[in-house]
Amino acid sequence: MTKTDLDDRLRAQRQSFDKIPIVDVGPLLDNSDALGVAKEIRWAFANVGFMYVKNHGVPAQLVEDTFAQARAFFDQPLEEKMKLHIANSGVALRGYVEFFGENTDPTNTKDLKECFDIGPERPTLERPFFGPNQWPSALPQVRETVYACHEAMKDLATNLLSGVALSLDLPRDFFASRITDPITYQRLLRYPTQSGRVDEKVIGIGAHTDYGCLTILAQDSVGGLQVMNREGVWVEGAPVAGTFVINIGELLQILTNDVFIANFHRVVNTSGRERYSIPFFIDADYDAVFEPLERYVNPSNPSRYSAVSCGAHKFGRFVKTFPHLERVGTEQ
Repeated sequence: MTKTDLDDRLRAQRQSFDKIPIVDVGPLLDNSDALGVAKEIRWAFANVGFMYVKNHGVPAQLVEDTFAQARAFFDQPLEEKMKLHIANSGVALRGYVEFFGENTDPTNTKDLKECFDIGPERPTLERPFFGPNQWPSALPQVRETVYACHEAMKDLATNLLSGVALSLDLPRDFFASRITDPITYQRLLRYPTQSGRVDEKVIGIGAHTDYGCLTILAQDSVGGLQVMNREGVWVEGAPVAGTFVINIGELLQILTNDVFIANFHRVVNTSGRERYSIPFFIDADYDAVFEPLERYVNPSNPSRYSAVSCGAHKFGRFVKTFPHLERVGTEQ
């Protein structure tokens, strides 16, 4: 293995992983102790912004099969993948993203990753995030497996949001009216390993917070995820077998007026192996409005945010990270 000279700013400290708690969500899903799980969710999102979940109900074979299809997709020649380039889909943002085709921290970092993105199936382009998926015709199993994973993750995300509602002492169905036709986004990601001198200018994915409500991450055994703690230290989010990594996005931070944290995270892959991951994002209906709940606004903690609509907020973030959207603007 080639020796890697890692810039000190990219080093993650190996700390005990109770820093990123593991939550058994089985009692939430079967309703045997939903409030007990909600209490753990509240601690995790108020203090870390991240948690691992186990007993989540998504079949291990489906996850394994989706990773296999991700490898099959990315193993194609570049010219085949470019036929499905995300720019073909316009503002629907579906398809292949080449290396450096998206940069999540463009001021500081270029992202050394390639992606394949899908969302809810639509026959025609409707608005940002809603349009036809692009699928590789030579690999029909990619479509079947990846979309099945999307649907399974959507079901899990919906259930987890009911736990988030309970964790905030809200009705369990609080989010239901906001996710009747939500923006959802399934990504396949491949990160090549890096060696030699590695600094912040080029890493797997730059430091960022997620934009929407909730992220579910399936990661392989390679590692590379780093999460910033409250002291500004990057903590390793190592893979834990049988779990997903869950984190919240900016819309839930807005909703809770900073009671919950949309935490910074990044990927630095110096493992000597390719890293694959499968993040799923659930946001809300395009026009759903998020602003601080009254219970989290008081004289000692005044409102920190103006009301935003989900779709406009998320699309505005994407315009800044996808070069092909620069001419589109944020008026969607």
